[in-house]
Amino acid sequence: MNVQTSVTPDVAALRRDLSDAFRICHQFGWSESVGNHFSAAASGDGAQFLLNPKWQHFATIGPDDLLLLDSRNAAATTGPDAPDASAWCIHGTIHRRRPEARVVLHCHSPYATALACLKDPTVVPIDNNTARFYGRTAYDLSFGGIADAAEEGERIAEAIGTKAVLVMGNHGVTVVGETVADAFEDLYFFERAAQTLILAKSSGDPLAILSDAVAQNTADGWRDYQGMAARHFDFLRSQLPSLN
Repeated sequence: MNVQTSVTPDVAALRRDLSDAFRICHQFGWSESVGNHFSAAASGDGAQFLLNPKWQHFATIGPDDLLLLDSRNAAATTGPDAPDASAWCIHGTIHRRRPEARVVLHCHSPYATALACLKDPTVVPIDNNTARFYGRTAYDLSFGGIADAAEEGERIAEAIGTKAVLVMGNHGVTVVGETVADAFEDLYFFERAAQTLILAKSSGDPLAILSDAVAQNTADGWRDYQGMAARHFDFLRSQLPSLN
């Protein structure tokens, strides 16, 4: 159900940002057929949120394609514009349970997914990018298949808690943030961090893990670089081809 309300300039800008995030994700090779989902809260309480339509390819999504849904309205799961069941289950629940999670990005990027498939997918701090997520990562290792049941959404929302990243065991990764640019920057750096970990582990040699103090200092140091997210996102969107 596409809830059409009067669109404020802020929501219009949010539509542009989120639709660009889908297309950038595809440019990086992180889209997967016509699945996976990004969402963004369109109301202060997080109840109303934007979500990609069911089974529309990331490369084709424009601002006006996004559904505006209300996480408290179960009727949104019926009708011709009903969202994908797993998208409603995960994103609807997170927006309802965590209004501060303004943007929720979920995908199966290659290295993050490979990391999630390890028996121990812990992101250990071995460089700047892995240390970026020190103390910011949660884990859900109770994979039960495609997440399309209400209790699955509740468990995932509970698992992510107040963290920025949820490693979903045997599944993929979900990142939350205050803005589309902030969330996408964490998604970008998490994929880089996962790549470093997978490559380092593949060598078979012991990892040189940073001390807790150094890891925390590095994570704290990233706060001074928050402005990178908007600049990086602006550059990435400038490289996108025009929608036909």
